[in-house]
Amino acid sequence: MYSQEDQELLLDKLQVFKIQGRDKHGRSVLRVIGKIFPARLVSVEVLNKYLQDKIFPKLREAPFSMVYVHTGVQRSQNYPGISALRSIYDAIPTDVQDHLEHVYFVHPSLQARLFLATFGRLIFSGGFYGKVKYVNRLEFLWDHVRRNEIEVPEFVYEHDEEMEYRPMVDYGLESDHPNVYRAPSVDSAFSMYSMRFIA
Repeated sequence: MYSQEDQELLLDKLQVFKIQGRDKHGRSVLRVIGKIFPARLVSVEVLNKYLQDKIFPKLREAPFSMVYVHTGVQRSQNYPGISALRSIYDAIPTDVQDHLEHVYFVHPSLQARLFLATFGRLIFSGGFYGKVKYVNRLEFLWDHVRRNEIEVPEFVYEHDEEMEYRPMVDYGLESDHPNVYRAPSVDSAFSMYSMRFIA
C-alpha cells in the first residue's frame, strides 16, 4: 500500500476527478473517468480526504453537473466496492449534494444498470438516484454538455464507435461483457445463445 501522500499524488496525476468545462446551462462539470480510478491502490479514507480537500471546495458555491465515464470499468480493477461507495457518498457535504443537478452516466454496462436498479436506492438517497441520466453514446452527451470544453479519453471514442455496430447492447439483448464479446466464435447455436446472455 502506498503512503497517503503517494496515493493523493497518484489521484492528481491520473486526473480521475477533474472539474472541467460547462454543461449547456452554464454549470461547471465534474468529470470522473472510472477506468483510470486505481481502486486497488487508493484507500477510501485517502479518497475521501482528497475529495474533501481538492474537489468539493470548488463545488460548494453553485450548481454543477457530473459526467461519470464508465467505459472500460472492470470490477476486479477499478471498482471500489459497495461499502466504499456508501462511505464516499456519505462523506459528500450536504451543500455539494444539493448543488449537484445531474449525473450523466456514460456507457453504462448492463451490470451497472442492474446494480443501480437494485442497490442504488439503498446506497444513495432518492434525490441522488433521481439525478442519474444514462448516456449510451457520446453524441447524446453533447446534447447536455459543451463538447469542446471537456476532455474525453480516446478509448471512450473507440468504445463508442464499437457500440455503433452492436446496438442490441443498449437494450440488454446482447452482453456488453468484454469476455463474451471477444470470445472465439462457436458453431453451436446453443453456445451462441448461452454466451449472448451472460452478463
